[in-house]
Amino acid sequence: MLAMAAESFIQCRVSQAMKAALRAAAERQQLTESALLKRMLEVVLQTVGVATVGDAAVAADDRQARQARLYVRLTRSDRQLLQARSAARWLAPATYASILLRAHLRALTPLPEAELSAIRQSTRELAAIGRNLNQIAHAIHQGRSSVGVSRENLLSLLRACEALRDHVRAYVSANLASWGSGDVAA
Repeated sequence: MLAMAAESFIQCRVSQAMKAALRAAAERQQLTESALLKRMLEVVLQTVGVATVGDAAVAADDRQARQARLYVRLTRSDRQLLQARSAARWLAPATYASILLRAHLRALTPLPEAELSAIRQSTRELAAIGRNLNQIAHAIHQGRSSVGVSRENLLSLLRACEALRDHVRAYVSANLASWGSGDVAA
């Protein structure tokens, strides 16, 4: 059940043991004590047949506003992992979490814009190298011997292309592994 803006307080005194039990129950559900108490009150009131007072139109508007934003409670260790991984990708933690959640829901492999841009730049560089090699090969096939390219130059160009290929392959593998891995020790 959705509640409208809270305007009133309910207070009561309980024993230390009951307070500790409430705190433990709230932590297990990753809620605050207040939020857990509010849920319990709503359940009890529904059980005894007492409807909460409120305008249906206001409740519908409140429902839409609540569905537009998502709040997630994380354990301290998960929060630290989130901050570390988002910082490694130069993203805000909420943006990183949003990308990751979207990727999970849509079965996508996420690639942030900065990383995608770097791969696109590498691809453009490889395309330029390929065009140059094609021009050299075309000149050689036409019999022009004064192309000015030595065997050593071609071999060094080939090594550079292979190194770039290996670098991009390792990057993509590491990226995929980082998005899919978890902290099993936590």
